[in-house]
Amino acid sequence: MSGSGLLAGIEAGGTKFVLAVGKSPTEILAMHSVPTTAPENTLRQAADWFAKQGPIRALGIASFGPVELDRTSPRWGQITNTPKPGWSGTDIAGYFGRQLSVPVGFDTDVNGAAIAEARFGRGDGSESLAYVTVGTGIGGGLVVGGKLVHGAAHPEMGHLFTPRRGRADIFRGVCPHHGDCLEGLASGPAISARWGASLSDLGQDHEAHGLVAYYLAQLCHSIGAITATEVIVLGGGVLNAGGLIERVRTEAAAIDNGYLPGAQRRSIVSPALGDRSGIVGALILAEEAAEN
Repeated sequence: MSGSGLLAGIEAGGTKFVLAVGKSPTEILAMHSVPTTAPENTLRQAADWFAKQGPIRALGIASFGPVELDRTSPRWGQITNTPKPGWSGTDIAGYFGRQLSVPVGFDTDVNGAAIAEARFGRGDGSESLAYVTVGTGIGGGLVVGGKLVHGAAHPEMGHLFTPRRGRADIFRGVCPHHGDCLEGLASGPAISARWGASLSDLGQDHEAHGLVAYYLAQLCHSIGAITATEVIVLGGGVLNAGGLIERVRTEAAAIDNGYLPGAQRRSIVSPALGDRSGIVGALILAEEAAEN
């Protein structure tokens, strides 16, 4: 690793910005968080904290989105058409690049978590890994051969449409763009809108547990069928519900019905890095920005 100074990272979430500095992605020296309020307030508070941490040589940002990742675009580094009030068009990468005068790496929050788990968590020994977070929204990132998958933009796994479970499953969904896509059916806000409580607060015998597991299992099956991914990591607040990941595994096996090649090599697991996957990913982005 060349250069001097610390790596800095931001996991930019819709509720809070998690900040960190470290000698490497896995040697974190200090962490802090600031609430996600108006952009000018949140960005300023984050920049002020970094200014007190000593010399910084590069910053990585793993941000909620959608975001612009095309380096040739004048909007690179911006949050685009997010439903988060006031944040559409925020030039988050440009702001910190100017304030800190350092190179900036930029990607989605789920891509950050995916590359962190691939390198330092559940991906050990695997060529491919998908990371899916299920919380306020649903998003996913994919790593193949050690590299994040990008294309026209970034993956939006939470906006796939999932089959319903029988004719009685008629909830219209809460996604403002698609209604009953996966995010509209299985995110935290969807669960609260449908059943009036979080999944963790609903009893284990409540129908919500089986139905949410079924929806998420459909996603896992789709990821396996389309990408042949070896490891699927499920994180986010909804997965804190007891027994949910085990239900997802069972449902995914039933949906596949013994068809997909290599199914015995595919695992559905929780994050090895816990709630640090995103910030470790941000520091990986910083390290890559420093080297490039």
